[in-house]
Amino acid sequence: MNAALRQTLSPARKTCGSLSVRIVGEACVLRCSGAMWVPAYGALIVADLHLEKGSAFAVRGQLLPPYDSRATLDKLEAEIAELDPAMVVLLGDSFHDTKAIPRMAAEDRARLHRLAAGRDWLWLEGNHDREALARDADTAARLPGRIVGDMALGPLRLTHEPEPLTADDDRRGEVAGHLHPAARVAAYGRGVRRPCFVTDGSRIVLPAFGAFTGGLNVRDPAIADLFAAPPLAAALGRDRVHALDWSVLR
Repeated sequence: MNAALRQTLSPARKTCGSLSVRIVGEACVLRCSGAMWVPAYGALIVADLHLEKGSAFAVRGQLLPPYDSRATLDKLEAEIAELDPAMVVLLGDSFHDTKAIPRMAAEDRARLHRLAAGRDWLWLEGNHDREALARDADTAARLPGRIVGDMALGPLRLTHEPEPLTADDDRRGEVAGHLHPAARVAAYGRGVRRPCFVTDGSRIVLPAFGAFTGGLNVRDPAIADLFAAPPLAAALGRDRVHALDWSVLR
């Protein structure tokens, strides 16, 4: 990674184990949970919760432990308790399928309402949940907050699915999810694979926040080709976010 890119990203450790970077000049904090914190706006941003993925598999006869929604909400609640955000933005695919909301336990839906109380709560539509988030009275009664399309947050442009790189770099400031990036490194004769953020200081793709979500290797062209130069992978560790140079990724 060249010196100019390192200076742009300006990684700096925080006491909570997070990593600070700048996306088009905006200070952003990459959290161990996979959430991104934008302190200037009091905004907590998470991607791809895939709530009720376990129950979706159960409907099809593939039994998974039915605790994914609760585990995901536990993690989200911990972030909200620590940061007390004024705004929470969910970058799409918050629900795994079109019937996920009615399948949710009543206590989990009530928990969402408690977490959203007193703050701006924004659901972006993703490819998995666009129909589930139909903007009608029934959905509004079940969910707190507002359902929106792509949105701006200062110089940042929040969306679900990242757009392909173009010659004039018109995706500067893009903050996206959808691809579930994961980094793989080899150490001491074995491979380690972890969810990660991936950014070049111009745009960023967030890891999936949900408990039962898989990952796509950041070296896959679907992710690697989003960046004109080798980006930084910020891998989620148990108690800190690890900044990884592209050259060490497998």
